[in-house]
Amino acid sequence: MIIKTAEFACAFGTEKQLPKAEKPEIVFSGRSNVGKSSLINKLCNRKSLARTSAQPGKTGTINFYKVNEFFFVDLPGYGFAKVSDKERKRWDNLINGYFNQSRDVRMVVQLIDSRHEPTKDDITMLEYLTYYKFPFVIALTKCDKLNKTEQSAAVEKFSEYCKDYAYSDIILTSAEKGIGAERLLYAIEKSLVD
Repeated sequence: MIIKTAEFACAFGTEKQLPKAEKPEIVFSGRSNVGKSSLINKLCNRKSLARTSAQPGKTGTINFYKVNEFFFVDLPGYGFAKVSDKERKRWDNLINGYFNQSRDVRMVVQLIDSRHEPTKDDITMLEYLTYYKFPFVIALTKCDKLNKTEQSAAVEKFSEYCKDYAYSDIILTSAEKGIGAERLLYAIEKSLVD
C-alpha cells in the first residue's frame, strides 16, 4: 500500500463530540509511551503528522488522521501515565464510547512494547478486542532496541502470551528504523478490501 495523502483531521475529548463514521477506520491502541504517534508518522512517511511526546499520557483525545480514503484513529494511551483519576475515567469513557458506537473499524493495531511482558492493561485490551470480535494485529514496538536473536525470541514469547486472543498477526515494528512498516501497511490494505 502506498500512502499518498495524510493530514490531521480532528480531535475529540468526549464521547458526545465523536462524529458519525464516514469512512473506514484503522485504530491504534496501546499504553502511554508505547510509540503510537511515532508509528503513525512512519507509516505515513511524515515526521510530525502525529505529535509525539516524551511525557506519557500527553494525548488525552482521540485523534483522527485522514489517510488516502480512510482514517487512522489514535486512541489515548492507557497505563502508567500520571494523570488524575477523573482524567483517567474520562479517557476510559472516551475509548469505550468510541468502540460502542456504530463505526467502520476495519482493524485495530494493538501496540505492545517488544522489550517487556504485556501489562495488565495490555491483557485487558486484548481480552476486550477478542470478546467484541474486533479484527486486530499486534505490533511489537521498539524492536530496534533488540538484537536479531532477541527479536525472534520476542515473537515466540508474545505468540505464547497471546495464544488465547483472536489476533491475526504479530508484527515486529520500529518507528525509528522502519522495521515492519511494509508488513503492517499490507495488513491495513488487506483489511480495507476484505
